[in-house]
Amino acid sequence: MEVTPARVTVLVLAVLTLIFIFQNTDDTEIRLLIPEVTMPLWAALLATALVGALCGAYFMRRRR
Repeated sequence: MEVTPARVTVLVLAVLTLIFIFQNTDDTEIRLLIPEVTMPLWAALLATALVGALCGAYFMRRRR
């Protein structure tokens, strides 16, 4: 696998995202439509990041 500036940028962004997620460990209240749940903020951020990554991968694959 070739090291390109784009791959390095994606890797750096992924590491910074993970650092941001795991630095935020307090519990928070989250409302999803009707139910309200209390969960660690890192879990909500990680779930949101994963959903965003899956959506991005889907649309990139669909574009080809």
